[in-house]
Amino acid sequence: MSVDKLTSENLAVWTGAVTQKGTRGRGSNSKQQMTGIKKLRELILELAVRGKLVPQEPGDEAAEVLIGRIAEARSKLIKAKLIRNPKDIDPISEEEKAFREPDGWVWDRLGNLGQIVGGGTPKSADPSCWSDDGVAWLTPADLYGVSEKSISCGRRQLSQKGLDTSSATLMPKGTVLFSSRAPIGYVAIAGAELATNQGFKSCVPYLEGLSEYLYYFLRRSASQIEAAASGTTFKEISGSGMARICVPVPPLAEQHRIVAKVDELMALCDQLEHQQSGSLQAQQTLIETLLRTLVEAGDANDTQQAWNRIAEHFDTLFTTEESIDQLKQTVLQLAATGKLVDRSGAWKASALVDVAAAVVDCPHSTPKWTEIGEICVRTSQFKPGQLDLTDSRFVSAETYAERTRKIEPKPGDILYSREGGILGVACRVPPETKLCLGQRMLLIRTGERLTSEFLELVLNSPLIREIAQIKTTGGAAPRVNVSTVKNYPIPTPPIVEQNRIVDKVADLTALCDTLKARIQQAQITQAQLADAIVEQAVA
Repeated sequence: MSVDKLTSENLAVWTGAVTQKGTRGRGSNSKQQMTGIKKLRELILELAVRGKLVPQEPGDEAAEVLIGRIAEARSKLIKAKLIRNPKDIDPISEEEKAFREPDGWVWDRLGNLGQIVGGGTPKSADPSCWSDDGVAWLTPADLYGVSEKSISCGRRQLSQKGLDTSSATLMPKGTVLFSSRAPIGYVAIAGAELATNQGFKSCVPYLEGLSEYLYYFLRRSASQIEAAASGTTFKEISGSGMARICVPVPPLAEQHRIVAKVDELMALCDQLEHQQSGSLQAQQTLIETLLRTLVEAGDANDTQQAWNRIAEHFDTLFTTEESIDQLKQTVLQLAATGKLVDRSGAWKASALVDVAAAVVDCPHSTPKWTEIGEICVRTSQFKPGQLDLTDSRFVSAETYAERTRKIEPKPGDILYSREGGILGVACRVPPETKLCLGQRMLLIRTGERLTSEFLELVLNSPLIREIAQIKTTGGAAPRVNVSTVKNYPIPTPPIVEQNRIVDKVADLTALCDTLKARIQQAQITQAQLADAIVEQAVA
């Protein structure tokens, strides 16, 4: 099957394989990773270096002849003393070849195709080493997020003094740049004469016309090169390691056809990605609008009507884990504002300290841990509505007694995180569980006017979490003061109504969890389909 058919006949797989990704770290704010399109890009590059992307032409100059011309060009550069005579590299063994090369292709070492060049940084802190109109000097960070093949400048430029006092080499236009550490695998082609820091091991081809094929080959091979790299603090590929990389070399004319086809298909991937991103954004906007109608509904009857409108399109609206999480938050907001069930009496908001039997801060000390003993909980175990005890740590009976001197937690008490990255999360102590408090948390015991189940969902709702965010202090160590928590406005409907709300939230949360499980399974299936297509195409 041609790559065009692989693309067009499996569009649903490529665009449908979407996975949830973490929101921490650098990169896009999007919580969706377009896994299918990523795999399609990888497939295109794999087919390219295996000679399965474009048809071969009988009239092409054989790759063996090309290798001879490359060797001749290298010899001329050595004789002209423009480059040093590189060390001999062992021939490629059959075991090193990743696949059988197509007719007319040959395997060769990267170091035989181009000069492997490192970079450097001026040793002197002298400002005169830098210039606003000097030589472009790149670091791997300059390649982060760059989607174009070529790059001509970075954030800084070297003066002639900076170039002279560093080990950086001035490399010509067409050099294939490859970041060799922190991280490994950023690839670009020098669009102008430039230099790099020591985070690169770049390849200056000995013959014109090789750069773009080598660029795509290194993009395809980046993960394999990283896997073979050495290092403990951080991994790095050495110059000799780069020189030894095995490259399947097609005839030069075929290289150019391959590059043109990859360019065309990568542009198609860009288009698919743009369309999918736009579709996801439009869907997200629609979901936010519809959920806002729920929150802004006048009463439970209006809320039910708005819910019915959403329910008619449930399967097409809530197709991502992020959308399900938003739905859960909306349910909690409706519960905390009296719009989830019909009201059976008057609602009144009171300060938490006035309706709770106790609000007690944790000991302000690090517990002395033991191998066995009593459980001492940490905020890292907190999830909204759930205390995860699978990875508990322990303290001695003496330490337990010290940490429960103010109050001894009992099942049904609410633990509330008020400091650190997990701030504003409430969960109850499970039945038949004995524990004491670690740090950065409060214990809340409900009184006669509140059930612990209802208070837990109110504390986890946007009604309270937004207050917590606004009142957060501490900068690098965020926290909510105990006095702020004690003054949280807590609704106190009749106990009967609290129970009905809790039951309704439980039903809707179970529905959300079922939907999320289906989404996760569908994502796994789509990813497996994409993998199967890739394996079949490469085989």
